[in-house]
Amino acid sequence: MVSSTVGVERTALLALCNELLQPERFKDYGPNGLQVEGRAQVRHLVSGVTASRALMEAAIADGADAILVHHGLFWRGMDGRITGWMKERLRLLLAHDINLIAYHLPLDAHPLLGNNAQLGRVLGVAHDATFGEQDLGLLGACQFAHAAALVAHVEAALGRRATWVSGAPEAPITRLAWCTGGAQGFFESAVTAGAQAFITGEISEPQAHLAREMGVTFIAAGHHATERYGAAALGAQVAQTLGIGHRFIDIDNPA
Repeated sequence: MVSSTVGVERTALLALCNELLQPERFKDYGPNGLQVEGRAQVRHLVSGVTASRALMEAAIADGADAILVHHGLFWRGMDGRITGWMKERLRLLLAHDINLIAYHLPLDAHPLLGNNAQLGRVLGVAHDATFGEQDLGLLGACQFAHAAALVAHVEAALGRRATWVSGAPEAPITRLAWCTGGAQGFFESAVTAGAQAFITGEISEPQAHLAREMGVTFIAAGHHATERYGAAALGAQVAQTLGIGHRFIDIDNPA
């Protein structure tokens, strides 16, 4: 268990997150910010990718007053009834008076702390342009001899196998595009922006054909694996600024 002897008001934590991420700029799939209200004073913050029961249980064991995630509990169009898994997750939060804070697209997009910027940092590729819906995707210069060399680099950096398809497997790659999570729909925009390879978390059936026909490499490196870094970076930043405790807890997910 890690905790700070000095806490801050929940409102101060939320204000700093909102100042950094500017959620009002985004048209999103669910509410950003405070999703479940807990205690007013926050001494220890736990960050993670998804508001799963496993993360909540780990955060409780770690003495968290607030949990900061990328994937929250509530999404547009979902069933509003509090039953089953939703009841159990809410029960844990309410029983332990823990705040749940979630930022989806705003956390993807932040130019330094966001999932996309942080994935670029992990891969060692700096971005010099954006593309796609709401300018979420990033594009930058790189130098790989061929598609297999890029895939090997991605797999080593993320510590997991990737699924990939290439229409030009022997061609050098000097422009790389990426957008974390479920951004397979950004592939054509990435190609239009000049990418010779595109990295995201998932691949759908049409993208395999498009990659072959367009002569561009598509790499699906895992939704969770590509989005492990934003919540950790944001949590560390706000905790340092506010003088509270923080721990990133990674709940393994093969998807």
